[in-house]
Amino acid sequence: MQITHFIKQTAQKAFQSLYGFEPELNDITINETKPEFDGDYTLVLFSFVKQLRKSPDALGSEIGAWMLTAEPRIITSFNVIKGFLNLSIADTYWLQFLKENNRPQYGQKATTGKKVMVEYASPNTNKPLHLGHLRNIFLGWSVAEIFKMNGWEVMKSCIVNDRGVHICKSMLAWQKFANGATPASTGIKGDHFVGDYYVAFENALKEASDPILTQLLNEDELPHGLDEVSAAKAIALKAKLADTALPNEKRAEIKDELKEIARNQTPIMQEVRAMLLKWEQGDEDTMALWSMMNGWVYEGFDETYTRIGADFQKTYYESNTYLLGKAIVDKGLESKVFFRKPDGSVWIDLTNEGLDEKLVLRKDGTSVYITQDIGLAELKYEDFPMNESIYVIADEQNYHMKVLQLICGKLGMPFAPGIHHLSYGMVDLPSGRMKSREGTVVDADDICEEMEKVAAVKTEELGKVSGFSEEELAGLYHTLGMGALKYYLLRVDPKKRMVFNPEESIDFHGFTGPFIQYTYARIQSVLRKSGLPSGNFSGEQKLLSLEKSLLVALEQYPVVIEQAATEMNPSAIALYIYDLAKSFNSFYTEHKIMNAESEEKKELRLSISMLTGHVIRSGMQLLGINVPERM
Repeated sequence: MQITHFIKQTAQKAFQSLYGFEPELNDITINETKPEFDGDYTLVLFSFVKQLRKSPDALGSEIGAWMLTAEPRIITSFNVIKGFLNLSIADTYWLQFLKENNRPQYGQKATTGKKVMVEYASPNTNKPLHLGHLRNIFLGWSVAEIFKMNGWEVMKSCIVNDRGVHICKSMLAWQKFANGATPASTGIKGDHFVGDYYVAFENALKEASDPILTQLLNEDELPHGLDEVSAAKAIALKAKLADTALPNEKRAEIKDELKEIARNQTPIMQEVRAMLLKWEQGDEDTMALWSMMNGWVYEGFDETYTRIGADFQKTYYESNTYLLGKAIVDKGLESKVFFRKPDGSVWIDLTNEGLDEKLVLRKDGTSVYITQDIGLAELKYEDFPMNESIYVIADEQNYHMKVLQLICGKLGMPFAPGIHHLSYGMVDLPSGRMKSREGTVVDADDICEEMEKVAAVKTEELGKVSGFSEEELAGLYHTLGMGALKYYLLRVDPKKRMVFNPEESIDFHGFTGPFIQYTYARIQSVLRKSGLPSGNFSGEQKLLSLEKSLLVALEQYPVVIEQAATEMNPSAIALYIYDLAKSFNSFYTEHKIMNAESEEKKELRLSISMLTGHVIRSGMQLLGINVPERM
């Protein structure tokens, strides 16, 4: 049992014994005592003052005295300051904790019997993985591992967006511009190769659509060949633009809509739509091209996944799932969850939930994304009947994910209450936002390569490369580079948008992965020189301040793991491990280990070092980060 839970239980008994009142454990707040006050943990009393009609000081004194009498072997003293009851915990408790928990598996919970599926990555097969994907993948992988550490059975899944207009763009561009080139013939990695043709298509489309857009913006006469709907929309948009009082933001939105009209008017865009229609009809040549180019991309993806240490137990493909959900719509119509409009389209009314009406089936009978996602959610549950289903998707899809859970709930689907959207902010560069269409995204492979190069430069500047073979150095630079990248992306609360700076991420003395990795390597160096501790230290000795502060922090590791799972937030682990590494370095600087003042102190400090190493390694592994045995 964690000491904080023990204190809560003891306080609960004190309230019951003294006042005949038993608060819920969740209503009892325990914090670490602030450094300027005596004590280890603080019981906050303010929420009980009014109910019990006692002053904060009187309440604290009575409860403190009861707890001290009831548990004298663990609680050694107390003091009350303005409604805060500060409790001191016996050194014997911390020493016993160290003896009982000094193992690599410390923090691993027993199996709960619960299941969770974590869906992440969700790449498109028209381009390589980029920096934004990396934040998604690292978050999803880490959350899955954190749940596993908490005793859950975990299924890591991925949905690959392998069909649609965006895929056909790369296919058409390859037909037009490649002259039969392949990844093998060019030496270009498959996903990069296909992505180059997506950019080539967008360049060709821009060249074709710019004159049309210019005419839409600057001339009274509409471009020739606009269909009736597009023409009417263009006229209405142009009329809005004529309003000189229109805000610039609204003006930009209208210009973007006109830009889409111009793009859709081009022959090359019409060719893409024709190709998509052939794909949907199962045209043999189109399907063969689609299969060949997707195969190139999958080979590229697999290479990147291996490099960054990502894996999945189950992969779904949109080409196999995009028709799912139609039968569910029919059932929803029968149960009146959905309704049909006069034009034949099917909708759901979510106005009572503060949203709006949502289309689930077009008037021509084709599904929309939400329909497919309902069908896929049902398929996932059939494959893996989970208690929780976590979707790692950027915050741009907050509305979509809220609608998905609401609809599944109204349909009475058993998995609906367990749907969770791990919403995260986008990753920007110091130069601004990335854009796939313009080819300004940072490819995942490129950023990994850069990180390893930066790791090499920083390590060599510090002179930490003696005694390593070339192969060992390559492995070290990969470990440091990936550690810096993952830690930088995971140390930030997922909900926050962030800017990625490679140089900042790899400082050996800063708030970085390499700083923590270096601390771990330092601990292993100490243990190699001294030999592993036996654990035969006295359970009665007096702990010094830094010894105790490390043990207090180490004892909280299982609580942090649980918190990270509850919040679906790996940054809780990242911040904890960083603070632990800082505490160890202060301890290492202040206290001799190898030449401690007594053999007993040496054994104690070696044991503390060993458990600190176990926890750092475990916590970093939950973030997907390896730690080097030496640096």
